[in-house]
Amino acid sequence: METATPELARPPKPGLQRSAHQGGGRGRGTQAPGEGFALTIAQRECDKLEFEHEHDRHDVALGVALVAAKRASIVGRGPQLGDVQVAMDIFGLRASKVVDHATSKPFAGLAHSYVAQRRFVDAVDAERLVATNDDVAH
Repeated sequence: METATPELARPPKPGLQRSAHQGGGRGRGTQAPGEGFALTIAQRECDKLEFEHEHDRHDVALGVALVAAKRASIVGRGPQLGDVQVAMDIFGLRASKVVDHATSKPFAGLAHSYVAQRRFVDAVDAERLVATNDDVAH
């Protein structure tokens, strides 16, 4: 029976050469468990809103989900309804009866550009995200 070549004598495999710590910085994002669930919650909450232009709904839901996922990742957990509500409050979505073009303008094109998504999320201040619901400016 032939034995396997010992790993100690081999050069490390490229896939195994990585740091235990993920690098940070603009455009790198933050990870949290179950970030995709933020999109499900955001879509449910955005379905409750009335849009002046229906085609804005997808961009707004995605933007809210991205900001909610960032908030959840800052505190080290998966996204919850409260994260989505805080994200919506930051942009004044729950306060308006009808989401008009001016309200949805910051979200324009998010569903079609990863670079725009990263720029959008990076522009939201982390301190503002971790504030309680009462502290968030409408």
